[in-house]
Amino acid sequence: MQISPETAVIVERLNRLHPRVIDLSLGRMQKLLAKLGNPERHIPPVVHVAGTNGKGSTLAFMRAIVEAAGQTSHAYTSPHLVHFNERIRVAGEIISNAHLMQLIDDCEAANAGDPITFFEITTAIAFKAFADNAADVTLLETGLGGRLDATNVIDTPAVTAITSISIDHVAFLGDTLAKIAFEKAGILKAGVPCVVAAQEKESLDVIIARAAEIGAPLLLHGRDWSFEKRGERLHVTTSRRTLDLPLPNLLGAHQLGNAAQAVATLDARDAPLLDAAVVARGLTSAEWPARMQRLTKGPLAALLPKDWELWLDGGHNPGAGLIVAEQMRRWSDKPIYMVFGILNSKDPDGFIQPLVPHVAKLAALTIPDEENSIGSAEATAVARRNGIDAIEVASAEEGVARLAAERGPGRILICGSLYLAGTILADNS
Repeated sequence: MQISPETAVIVERLNRLHPRVIDLSLGRMQKLLAKLGNPERHIPPVVHVAGTNGKGSTLAFMRAIVEAAGQTSHAYTSPHLVHFNERIRVAGEIISNAHLMQLIDDCEAANAGDPITFFEITTAIAFKAFADNAADVTLLETGLGGRLDATNVIDTPAVTAITSISIDHVAFLGDTLAKIAFEKAGILKAGVPCVVAAQEKESLDVIIARAAEIGAPLLLHGRDWSFEKRGERLHVTTSRRTLDLPLPNLLGAHQLGNAAQAVATLDARDAPLLDAAVVARGLTSAEWPARMQRLTKGPLAALLPKDWELWLDGGHNPGAGLIVAEQMRRWSDKPIYMVFGILNSKDPDGFIQPLVPHVAKLAALTIPDEENSIGSAEATAVARRNGIDAIEVASAEEGVARLAAERGPGRILICGSLYLAGTILADNS
């Protein structure tokens, strides 16, 4: 991933001292937090979000709604796209380099060389920042799974949420929806309500069983909360009220569900309801880069002829492929072309297959500076064996230029990886 010089220093330091290895466990995290005085016990009320797709967007909607109410929120998300600091927002502001470096020093000293992963020490840094600064709410996104995720050390969050679950990270979470749902359901806590998005029956059965086992009340989509698009309005019914709202500003039919789940989750807290006008302002002001984001400036946009459009999306698993395909179906006015790169830990065929009917041509590349990217030749082969006309290119610039040479007008979507999206946004946002 192409990153800023400041981020490169931070990431290199954390990677050097703490190998970037996924090793799901809570023991190391709990030990470090104890040395730091258990900051996770002293942060504002927590909204804990797990799921495969939609976590970040749902959290972004909640943050925008809270801020529209004049309140402040801490927020922890991953991965970052361009700047490492994006992962940690303290009282609404992205953490400064000086603050971040001081917290790295503090956490390094407390850890005293004990084994710890990259994500674990980053999470500890976030908790320390949140404990040291006041806010009204803490918005916490799991990194991987839930049950053994480093964020899952909060004993009693205010509310939890599980977004859409699909197949992803099979090496760590399992190769079936049931196994993955079991890991996601690990964030459930006794007596704490959990707002659950629409799920496949295989996933939902696991979540319901786990909730019954520990006594976690569930608010299920379709039973306890729902949403409906009526013309250019979004009608959301939560466990406490019905709202007539404007459509959210994030593009895509799936964002209606993410926006509604954000509202339902905030309403599930034991807290005063936020005014409907506040909710409306939040839904129409949310920002979440690389989720069906149109790029209108930068060197890539400058390569486009008149009447061409350039879009970016970080979706990278089969569930995201279905979401992207739905948006492509709505883009019927112009031919659609793709610039495509994906990590070797993903399911490239599963992501590509829903897109096949909609893509006129694809340019495949190796994600720059990403050792875990599949090669451009392999990415080209993935597209071709699924029936998409594909070419191999050395860069996004080459891909956009060659696709834009097709008979126009057209629409180009760069997609397949958040790491690729970060590279693109570094120079084109």
